[in-house]
Amino acid sequence: MSKITNCLIKKDTSCIPVWFMRQAGRYLPEFREIRSKNPNFIKLCLNSDLSSEITLQPLDRFDLDAAIIFSDILMVPYGLGQTVEFIKGKGPKLSKFNMKVFLENKEDNFTKKLNPVYQAITKTRKKLSREKSLISFIGAPWTLIVYMMGLRQDKKKINLENIKKDFKRDVVLEKLNKFLCLHIKNQMNAGADVVQIFDSWAGIIPDNEINDYCFTPNKKLVDYCKEINLPVVCFPKGIGVNYKKFLEIVKPHGINIDYDIDPKWAKDNLKNVCLQGGMDPKILFEDEKKINLEVDKYLDNFRNTPYIFNLGHGLLPETNPDILAKIINRVKSYK
Repeated sequence: MSKITNCLIKKDTSCIPVWFMRQAGRYLPEFREIRSKNPNFIKLCLNSDLSSEITLQPLDRFDLDAAIIFSDILMVPYGLGQTVEFIKGKGPKLSKFNMKVFLENKEDNFTKKLNPVYQAITKTRKKLSREKSLISFIGAPWTLIVYMMGLRQDKKKINLENIKKDFKRDVVLEKLNKFLCLHIKNQMNAGADVVQIFDSWAGIIPDNEINDYCFTPNKKLVDYCKEINLPVVCFPKGIGVNYKKFLEIVKPHGINIDYDIDPKWAKDNLKNVCLQGGMDPKILFEDEKKINLEVDKYLDNFRNTPYIFNLGHGLLPETNPDILAKIINRVKSYK
């Protein structure tokens, strides 16, 4: 059992494992070299050899406790028939959502379309030490809906009434859950030993809708992960004090806190769970003294608590790899 799975399942506090969201990505010059030759992001994710190589790049540099497969949460909409493009400087663009096409999707076709992702996981697992976890991931249903239906106009709020007349919520959520569970199982069968569920847009759900769009869909996925004995970490970014209610209802093995959550509040209020992350990625742009103080704040706060060191969001492209190496060393040497 890896340090990550030990922390998640057994709530081990004997060490603090460390990995980073987006650790395989744009801050690494070796990744930028590959990316410059492969401008189509979806095709890059579907190139199992390159995807595996990118996944392992940060582990060749750093003493990390996990690899996270190089892929994207939008591979699921792609597998379900939507065209997905990544526009430089603007982010992802999906073709118009078609309910008929969405509902007609078959499991075999979905698995076939995403088979290169699973091949990349298998290839990575063969090259990865058994002491290291291989993390797979999915987007939570709500976050995928935001992208699939083009709702991402306002980062702070959303008016669900505008789409409800055209949106069969329960039908869409049930269908998405079915394919997300399939994607989880396929990734586990390929060699992943942990899954992280990203609900990146949970913070814009109105309070009166959060149970239906966040808590309940995440719980169904977590329950499935428990059925197949796969450790699961949830990241309902931006929900503030609702983290507590989320944990009470969803009950994942681990929960990643975002950088708006006070770590002391998290320790006092989020019980019987492995905590992960929290630190603001922008702190890595500060001077070394300030970075060390912030790292120590999280390490000291979560001493004797099941905790995986990570961030409150993914690594930013401007991050200096040398700074990351120093942070990892500091976490590893913490007593």
